[in-house]
Amino acid sequence: MPHDRKRLVVLGLDGLPLDLATSLAATGRLPNLERVLALHPATIEAELPELSPVNWTSFTTAANPGRHGVFGFVGIDPAAYTLGPLDATAIRVPTLPDRLSAVGLTAKIINFPCAAPVKPLNGAIIAGFPETDLSRAVYPPELANNLRLAGYRIEADTSKGAADFDGLARGLRQTLASRRAALDMLWAGGDFDYFMFVLTETDRLFHFFFPAVAHPEHTLHGPALDLLVEWDKAIGHLLDRYDSLPGEKRLIVLADHGFTELVTEVDLNVWLAGRGLLKTHPGAANEWDARIAPHQTAAFALDPGRIYINIKERFARGVFHEHVAEKLARELRDELVALTYEGKPVMEAVHLAEEIYDGPQLRRAPNLVCVGRPGMSLTGKFDRSEIFGRFGRTGCHSAHGAIWCDTAGARPATTTEAGRLVADFFNLPEQNEPAWISNTI
Repeated sequence: MPHDRKRLVVLGLDGLPLDLATSLAATGRLPNLERVLALHPATIEAELPELSPVNWTSFTTAANPGRHGVFGFVGIDPAAYTLGPLDATAIRVPTLPDRLSAVGLTAKIINFPCAAPVKPLNGAIIAGFPETDLSRAVYPPELANNLRLAGYRIEADTSKGAADFDGLARGLRQTLASRRAALDMLWAGGDFDYFMFVLTETDRLFHFFFPAVAHPEHTLHGPALDLLVEWDKAIGHLLDRYDSLPGEKRLIVLADHGFTELVTEVDLNVWLAGRGLLKTHPGAANEWDARIAPHQTAAFALDPGRIYINIKERFARGVFHEHVAEKLARELRDELVALTYEGKPVMEAVHLAEEIYDGPQLRRAPNLVCVGRPGMSLTGKFDRSEIFGRFGRTGCHSAHGAIWCDTAGARPATTTEAGRLVADFFNLPEQNEPAWISNTI
């Protein structure tokens, strides 16, 4: 293994909050998580909205959403008002692997969310959720063939959610085994400068079984810990290899957002419709079937707390000019701040886009970004009739408290700043941002 190169290794633990990690480590059953917590942990704030595509993209671009242009899992066509999933082609700035390759450094990345379709790079990459096709998720192509032969699984089946713990656990054990097999393939020989290994299994488990993980008295607490023992072994699989690296090295461990127990989902489209601001045609086939009536709609919401005003300068059948939309946005913010559930405020904060984003993609940002108080999961569905309710999930994201550890002792405030530490470690030059054009908001 080469001794004359400095290496940076990143362990991504999707959705893991520091407080929960600390209580889990105290069980004594997760020795490798204890090794992580020995690295003087701190917390890091998520960029908003507190979603994986927003925050992993912020990390890998070292840029805030106003520059990289990713604001959620889905976007809306400004002409047809139809929703569609976003992929890596939505990213408007170079990524860290792009910049590393440009200076001749080698990057190897496993299970990076929202990275497909992957691009050629100096090294190797395996994209993660939501991609399902290894041919789009893997570079180089011969690695995809090897992964197929090994039975590599990108994602577990979560369709049954909280109704089937055993089925979810089996699927997550299979993805954990896949991650470890991929780690063995890509680590061999040590021919890398940058290595990133992301474990997303915690996010899946927490969404459907957060109380089982967090509360020792829960009937599924033992089985949930048994599953986390397998997750902990995958952490150890990386840490052991990191410890054996010669020469200058640095380890960063981070989550993309925190997590907390769900109190209720809060559907902002139902709230908007109740105020006469959103009109949809009946018969929505599912939560993504928007059926917006544009000329009768002032505003609509997309997950998880993004509110877009139907502006003429932005949407083909907009109803307001921008100066009117600015006034409406402030009025909506005041009303949302006053929204309550069981006598308690729903919102922690409601931000105007220009208050939290900067960069050329600000024009594509939601007009308002809402942040719920702990346990308030904000949604923007198109097939619901009640503002409040629970729909099979027991845990939800938090913008706060995500785990952060760094053997160099740095304390970034956000996932964007964490990405900048990687760029600084390798002294990467800034790259010019291309003048991207997109048909999706």
